[in-house]
Amino acid sequence: MKKHTRWLAGASFFVAAATAVGSAGAEEVKGATKYGDMRTVTQRMLNAAAGDGNNFLHTNHNYKQTRFYPNAQINTSNVHRLRPAWIFQTEVKETMETTPIVVNGVMYVTTAFNHVYALDARTGEELWHYKHKLGPITVYCCGPNNRGVAAYGDMVYMGTLDAKLVALDAKTGKLVWETEIADPELGYSETMAPTAVDGKILIGTNGGEYGIRGFVKAFDAKTGKLLWTFYTIPENSVGVWATHDATGRDMKRNIAAEKEALAKMGDPYKTLGGGVWQNPAVDLERRRVYFVVGNPSPDLDGSLRPGDNLYTDSLVAVDLDTGKYICHFQYIAHDVWDLDAVSPPILVDVKDKDGKLVPGVIHGGKTGHIYVHKRDDCSLIRFSEAMVPQENMWTLPTKEGARMLPGANGGVEWSPMAVDERLGLAYAMNLHQPMTYHVESTPYPGGKLWLGGAFKVIPTEEQWGILSAVDYHSGKIRWEVKTPQPLIGGVLATAGGLVFFGEGNGRFNALDAATGAQLWSFQAGAGVNAPPASYTVDGKQYIVVAAGGNTQLDYKRGNAIIAFSLVD
Repeated sequence: MKKHTRWLAGASFFVAAATAVGSAGAEEVKGATKYGDMRTVTQRMLNAAAGDGNNFLHTNHNYKQTRFYPNAQINTSNVHRLRPAWIFQTEVKETMETTPIVVNGVMYVTTAFNHVYALDARTGEELWHYKHKLGPITVYCCGPNNRGVAAYGDMVYMGTLDAKLVALDAKTGKLVWETEIADPELGYSETMAPTAVDGKILIGTNGGEYGIRGFVKAFDAKTGKLLWTFYTIPENSVGVWATHDATGRDMKRNIAAEKEALAKMGDPYKTLGGGVWQNPAVDLERRRVYFVVGNPSPDLDGSLRPGDNLYTDSLVAVDLDTGKYICHFQYIAHDVWDLDAVSPPILVDVKDKDGKLVPGVIHGGKTGHIYVHKRDDCSLIRFSEAMVPQENMWTLPTKEGARMLPGANGGVEWSPMAVDERLGLAYAMNLHQPMTYHVESTPYPGGKLWLGGAFKVIPTEEQWGILSAVDYHSGKIRWEVKTPQPLIGGVLATAGGLVFFGEGNGRFNALDAATGAQLWSFQAGAGVNAPPASYTVDGKQYIVVAAGGNTQLDYKRGNAIIAFSLVD
């Protein structure tokens, strides 16, 4: 089917975000729960989350990370009647990337600088408020973000900017235990939401811009004890000296020079980066965990890191129980453009090259492609049509600055995609932000920012966003909607035939999932740059999203959690 493109219309409904229902208190934990006993989050509940239309138990709704909500009370025929049901204002007015987690009528949200709130999901009333006491050393490259909690048993879990994992009592917000994930003085930090599965709390690490050695770790959910570690940078990170990217294009590497550098300096694995920014997908049947790994360090200076820099810019699968390596696929070897793999992978059945349905994994890349893999061995089946302009690929960075598109923000940045398997479509938020790449070699600075140069936005060139609906069975773009600003945040698809996403200018939109037609829009008063969620309480479906803006793209800050429902 031929794709069609439309520009998104203006907002059709406005309510200022200042009409808050509740506000935060000053103590570490304010008040006790007003909701009553919270039902324990069992493994059975988490396993069945894909079909659970009451709760939103995972950051991306289910272990497969489809971000598809199965209730259809809000649908294409009535979404125009969607209005704010309640608005809650947090104490922190700063970038918001949290996905609300909803458990039996209780909602958990986080803010920048590691605050956690429990809210009554019916009314937005505050139940408790926890503030993490950050240590003296806290580093982060892209804003003081936090992407949410994991709920498991009678606790909720959060990663912190000072590289801790904390477990809170879900009823009261009291700290149960705290453990250090890594040393923040070496550049480690945490912004991703943890994943809870089979008594384990899984979490990766940030710090690919600081010369860290990336990892995914599993901790015991009850005690915080470390169970296993998978390093995203193996001791032999050289690889196969790949000269072409996943799409077959020449990356203009000087292999001879890299081999000479390797002989002189050895393998750079201890400071090679490879952060894991987003939740892994979990295949319970195969006992596997799939995640994507970020950029090598230093970002733009390849002279200090010869080789393919495994497993940066890769899809990786490991054993859920042991953390042992199973397979990987590298999109860009020896990346010197910061086009790392960030958006969380999704498990979905896909058509292979013979048209047969097979278990698959898809990932939206900063290159502007959606990559479609076989789940058994991580091999690539196909890649989609480019969703954003690609120019001068792969021009190498220079001291003066070399223009290459996409810029370092994408394509698809960290924004989670959504999938509607009934339509065979994946929905991806993209950025078009032209940049020049500048290289300047500097030695490892020991836990400080280490980019090896800079990537600079070209102020004279137009920037915009595009939401693309991609047929992952063919790689064709079915439809696309352009927005006046680059898109970052996340997508939600629902059984009501809808796709929800926000913009940096404050608009929160609902589109027809099959056609891309705009059906509804709301002006939130601050950037809507967080992934939406949905839930149902007392027979009423809600759509909820955070409106707090974004540091990375400097969108207007706010502090609102907004829940919407239908009005008569």
